[in-house]
Order: sequence, then structure tokens, then C-alpha cells
Amino acid sequence: MHVWVFPDAGELGHAAAKLTAQACAEAIAARGAFHLVLAGGNTPRFCYASLRDMPLDWSRVHIWFGDERCLPPGDAERNDRMADETLLSHVAIPPAQIHRMPAELGPEEGAGLYATEMAQVPMMDMLRFDMIHLGMGEDGHTASLFPGHAALSDERLAIPVFNSPKPPPERVSMGFSVINAARQVLILAAGAGKQDALARIRGGERLPAGLVHNPQWFIDRDAAGQN
Repeated sequence: MHVWVFPDAGELGHAAAKLTAQACAEAIAARGAFHLVLAGGNTPRFCYASLRDMPLDWSRVHIWFGDERCLPPGDAERNDRMADETLLSHVAIPPAQIHRMPAELGPEEGAGLYATEMAQVPMMDMLRFDMIHLGMGEDGHTASLFPGHAALSDERLAIPVFNSPKPPPERVSMGFSVINAARQVLILAAGAGKQDALARIRGGERLPAGLVHNPQWFIDRDAAGQN
């Protein structure tokens, strides 16, 4: 595991934002655009608050989402609402370059439409996102891929999730076929509640976050058990 430990979630988020800005500049120089997948949850908030102050060329950035809850647009519990509040409403990104998951249509239709949208975007080499941000739950789940859930074995680009162990029960998630094809993956995890899952993954247990290929883990001291 490639693990970097930071004093707290704020410093973790700032470091993740700096790395994201660097990846953005490199992608634009090489391919003319930067395709970034955002995460939900609490820890990424610190990254996105820092990212809005970084020197990104937002006119060439495309924003995607790793998962979304099947709730109405604008609902306070949606991941894109958090991204709007912490980042997207503060930067000059063209609205057409924010690719929201239409999860309000339900898991199957939302996943199907999102997979189609991903496949139609030019300058995406073999559906390789430049960078994917992921969080991790205390049970080791990432995106909306939960331990022991049927969605883990779904090989589609975007996956309908039913009967999630966390509410709401219906969601849409990117699948591991997309996550593991990315050029870079960051997993952001903060808080003492993440210690157990991290220890289990380090011990070889195949929790969902541990199934990600070659991620960079940005964790804080609490998650690392250093406080």
C-alpha cells in the first residue's frame, strides 16, 4: 500500500488538492482535458474546499461522480450537492462539463444512462479517467460498493445498487472496471473510525476499498492509529 499520513483531515485535504492540481496540469498538457471523478462523504470536503483555490484551468476540466444516491436533484444528501457547495459553485467550470449521475431516475436507468455518457465523451482513452477520488466507510466500502454486496461482482461501467446497508437503499456507482482503469486513484480516509478497516485491508482482507488497484492512500493520524 502507498500510504501518506497527515496530522489531520484539513492537511490531508490540502495535500490531496495539490496533487489533484498537479495531475490536472499534466493531463491538460498531454491530452487537452482533465477528467476528474469526485467522491462523496465527509473527508473529501476538505480537499474540495482547498481545490477551489488551486490554479486549475477549469475551462478544460470535466467533473464526474463515483457514486450517487437515488434522491431528487438538489437533495441535501446527494453527493453532487456537497460538491456544488464545497467546490463547483466557486469555480468557473462550464456547466456542460459537470457530468452528474441521473440517480433520481432509479438505479437501473441512472446507471445505464451514465455508462452511455461515459462511453461517448471524446478524449477519454479507453475510459481511463485521469484521477478518481474515493472515500472509505468504516466497513471498508468505497463509492457505493459494500462488503459482500452483489454489486461487487457487477462488471458494468456504472452499476445499479439495491438494498444498500446504508440509507438510502438505492444508489448508482461506478464499477471496479472503471475505477481500476484510472491513471491515478486517491483514497481519502480520516478519523479513528477508519482504523479497523485499514488494518484489515493491510492484513490482506478483501474489503471493497482494498480491491482498488494501486491507489494512493491519504489518511490522517487518527485513521492510522497514531494518536
